[in-house]
Amino acid sequence: MKKLLLWALLISPASTLLARQPARSVRPEPAKSVLDYVDPTIGSVGHLLEPTRPTIQLPNQMIRVAPQRKDYLDNQIASFPLNIVSHRLGQVFAIKPSVKPVTAQSWQARYTWDHDLEVNHPWHYSTWLLDDEIGVEFTPGRKTGIYRFRFPPSAHKAILLDGYNGDEGQYHFSSTTEVTGYETWHGDIKVYLYGTWSVPGKPGTLANGQLQTSQTVTGKGAKAWISFPATTNEVELRYALSYVSAEQARLNYAAELTGKSFTTIVAQARKAWETDIGQIQVAGGTEAQKRSFYTALYRCYERMVDITEGGCYYSGYNKQVNKDQRPFYVDDWAWDTYLAHHPLRMILNPKQEEDMLQSYVRMYEQSGWMPTFPVLFGDHACMNGFHSSVVFLDAWRKGLRNFDIQKAYAGMRKNATDATIIPWRNGPKTALDDFYHSKGYFPALSPGEKETEPLVDNFEKRQAVAVTLGTSYDDWALAQLAKDLGKQADYELFTPRGQNYRNLWHPEKKFFLPKDKHGNWINIDLKFDGGPGGRDYYDENNGYTYLWQVQQDIPDLIRLMGGRQTFEERLDQLFREGLGRGKHEFWNKFPDATGLVGQFSMGNEPSFHIPWLYNYTASPWKTQKAVRFLLDVWFKDNVFGIPGDEDGGGMTAFVVFASMGFYPVTPGQPLYTIGSPLFSKVAIQLQNGKQFRLTANNSSVQNKYIQSAKMNGIALNTPWFTHDQLMNGGHLELEMGPKPNKRWGTATAGF
Repeated sequence: MKKLLLWALLISPASTLLARQPARSVRPEPAKSVLDYVDPTIGSVGHLLEPTRPTIQLPNQMIRVAPQRKDYLDNQIASFPLNIVSHRLGQVFAIKPSVKPVTAQSWQARYTWDHDLEVNHPWHYSTWLLDDEIGVEFTPGRKTGIYRFRFPPSAHKAILLDGYNGDEGQYHFSSTTEVTGYETWHGDIKVYLYGTWSVPGKPGTLANGQLQTSQTVTGKGAKAWISFPATTNEVELRYALSYVSAEQARLNYAAELTGKSFTTIVAQARKAWETDIGQIQVAGGTEAQKRSFYTALYRCYERMVDITEGGCYYSGYNKQVNKDQRPFYVDDWAWDTYLAHHPLRMILNPKQEEDMLQSYVRMYEQSGWMPTFPVLFGDHACMNGFHSSVVFLDAWRKGLRNFDIQKAYAGMRKNATDATIIPWRNGPKTALDDFYHSKGYFPALSPGEKETEPLVDNFEKRQAVAVTLGTSYDDWALAQLAKDLGKQADYELFTPRGQNYRNLWHPEKKFFLPKDKHGNWINIDLKFDGGPGGRDYYDENNGYTYLWQVQQDIPDLIRLMGGRQTFEERLDQLFREGLGRGKHEFWNKFPDATGLVGQFSMGNEPSFHIPWLYNYTASPWKTQKAVRFLLDVWFKDNVFGIPGDEDGGGMTAFVVFASMGFYPVTPGQPLYTIGSPLFSKVAIQLQNGKQFRLTANNSSVQNKYIQSAKMNGIALNTPWFTHDQLMNGGHLELEMGPKPNKRWGTATAGF
């Protein structure tokens, strides 16, 4: 009977099938892959500043591609790159399909696209260009990629080649199916191209604004094109890039693409993502929460990227090609990533993290300085602080050993003693740095006072309080690592410097306030003074955010505020405190302070640890409430679903941790504080073969409060657990309910 019914369904007309549709609901839906929850368009409209990009790439690999447009609201695509060289710092090799006669103006064309006809996956992208009716697809390799273009019937079919950087470049057609070339990125780095066309074409170039039949063009803004027969329906560009040499680009091509179809590369890329994203399995929660979670996890693999090619790599730190059997990684913005991104990788892929840290060591060996924002061209000095010091301490204390800790320590120490701490600057120390080392705080200028140090950036300013607080954390990390390595003299030298934040604590106002070079307080409006982004004194945020920037010694911060009760009350007030002016006026000065709840800014990295600080008070339930609220309000599964500059995983690592229900408040201390997991089950498959499990019985949108907890079957009444417990395959079990248990977690609240 079942076979007859199935046969009847198969041969029934569509109308009959639709009429019987309800009967099909009894059939179980196929189990979803974790990849079904990944949507790269989440967050692709910025609240005020940068949106995310739907990056197509393999996890932590060099080739990254996204259609070039302002954001998801822009209904035109300017071009398609062969690579995004560095996160938000530029692309190389622009390509465009065309079905019109090629003219000198063709390279200016933009393409209208339909949001509903675009497919965005990390492993496969496709779109439909409406006006010209051209289909575009892309799939990534490690150092390679394949573009596929499907043309409509037309007498003219061509691919236009261009660059993004305006410096010297070249395109050369060595045959009707082969193209080579280079583009200069960041003024001095040649990126080499080797590619093949699936259909023989007729090449041409553009020189001095005129179309040429030459097969080679070299110079600034080099442009070329290749046209195909009118009968052509589909063309593939299969290509490889290299930062090492033209020959290495060919070798990369041969290693990855020879004998493999577009479909095969798509399948390989999907498998790579399934392996990495599938390392964390969750159950429970809503479909929207899973989409936000797994998309956030995907974002965490955008960088750092492995630029090793055949056992060698180009380094912007010594401007040479270097040999090394270990992978060499670049593209990291430590101010953004030291808080949650690096700690997450220490759980999921500690071996890869060790390679990344060894890359930092290589950068120090090659340049003489431990970098802050290491990218392809060298250290991109940004923000303030040398937070790689915190990352090295965190890794060391979490048992990561496969990097040269002695050389890392030497680099950290040199930064702490000899480097300038002026924001957005590299190089030797200045008189301002000597002042900091002798007085224990970075001096601020009074309103109207003229800058005396030429190295201080006219826009970024001194950021005097932010620099003092951030450097205190870095020096604490250096002191702690010195202690662990048996360097007692350094431990005694840097430990007091780790408490320099105290020098800017105003005992009456109970905020961190600036002082001038004479030691006098500078009286400011903590909410609004300091110029754009508060940069005279703070950085991208105001004094209310920087009140909490003492992650390295939260018990001492509690003492400064007057005790746990006052500390809790100040946290409460942070989420309630008004702006004191209209949002338009506030955001005109503080555009980075998005995702506002009172004076709390979810959209900027210095705020990440703040909602977890209730676990240091008598009310850990308030952390559970706050984190759930912040995830629900600011991290929706739509194009507005990331409240600030995501910075290549810097922000979404917070989402991954918070959704799982725990967070590393103080990198450098191998501990995790507990929040309220979105899911009833979380399982992390660890590289050591063990599995960490978190079970939140009865967890739901309403049941967000912890009633009781066990770690490995033993009652737990403190809101934290250790890194060793996680990596040894522990099981954290929580009983959840709709109302807070105000007694849980208070036995010895605080770390």
